[in-house]
Amino acid sequence: MPRRAGLFKQAARIVLAPTLWPANVANLAAGTPDMPAAPFRFVLCADDYALSPAVSRGIREALAARRLSATSVMTTQAGWPQEADALHAVADHADVGLHFNLTLGSPLGPMPGLAPDGRLPSIATLMSASRRGTLPGSEIAAEIARQLDAFAAHYGRPPDFLDGHQHVQILPGIAEPVLAELTRRGLAGKLWLRDSADRPWRALLRGVELKKALGVALLGRGFAPAARRAGFALNDGFSGFSSFDASRDYAADFARYLASPGARHLVMCHPGHVDDELRRLDPVTASRERELAFLLSDAFTRTLARANARLARFAEAGRDA
Repeated sequence: MPRRAGLFKQAARIVLAPTLWPANVANLAAGTPDMPAAPFRFVLCADDYALSPAVSRGIREALAARRLSATSVMTTQAGWPQEADALHAVADHADVGLHFNLTLGSPLGPMPGLAPDGRLPSIATLMSASRRGTLPGSEIAAEIARQLDAFAAHYGRPPDFLDGHQHVQILPGIAEPVLAELTRRGLAGKLWLRDSADRPWRALLRGVELKKALGVALLGRGFAPAARRAGFALNDGFSGFSSFDASRDYAADFARYLASPGARHLVMCHPGHVDDELRRLDPVTASRERELAFLLSDAFTRTLARANARLARFAEAGRDA
C-alpha cells in the first residue's frame, strides 16, 4: 500500500503542475461533449485483433462498416496466421499495427527471465519489475523482434504502428529495447507509435476512469520524448480508458472520449464477440459486445456529429482547416 500511495502522490503532483494546464482551462472546464467544437479527425483503434476468433470477427465487422480507422494485432496468438488473410479483406482504409504483448499467454520464443515457465507475467508483476529496473532487456528485444517478424510473415509487410497490450510499450525497461529494435530495422519515420500517456488536464476534463488515465500518464511520461528523439511520430491526445463494465453507458463514455482532443487524437476501443477462447484468456468479455453494438449503431454516427469529429487514419488525423 505505501508504494501505491506514493504513486498517487506523484500523479497528483503531475496533475497540479501549472505548466501542464492550458491558460484557458477554465473555459475548457465549462464545456461538455455536447457543445459545438472545432472540426477534427481522430484515429479510432480496436485493440486485441487475433485475441480470439470471436473478437477478430467483431473487429472485422466494425472495419467493414467503416466504424474504425485502425486495429492492432496480437501476433502471439495461435490464430493470427488464419486471421491475417481475413483482415486484409476489410482493412484497406485502416492502419494495422502490432499490439506488443508481454502479459497474456505465452511469448513466441524463450524468455527464461521474464517467463521461466513459458507463461507471460501479469501486468502487476511487469510494472513491479519496471520500477525496480530488473526487466531483462535482451529478452524483451528478442521478443519484440519475433512479434514484428510474425506480423510481417503473415500480413506481408511491417505494421503501420505499434502499441502495447495493457500499455506495456511505455514502461521503462520495455520502451528502450522496443525503440532500439524498431530503429535497428530502419522503421523510424515509417511507423507511428502509441503514446498512452495523455496530458492530465485532458483526462480530468473527460472524467472517465481517472485512476487509469492518470496512472498511465505517470508511468509513461518519459516515453514520448524518447520516441521523438529516435525519430518516431506519435499521437497527441489519447482516450478510451474503460472499466470494462458491461452495465455502464458506453455511448456516454465514448462521447467524453472525444472531449478535449489532442492535436492528433487517438481513441482506443475493445469491440468484439465472445467465445470460449476469449473467456479462457481474458476477463473482458460482455463489454466487448456492448462496444461493438455501439460502434455499429446510429448512435455512434450521431455522437461523432455532435462532437464535430470524423474518423481518419493517423496520417490524416488532426484539426480540419
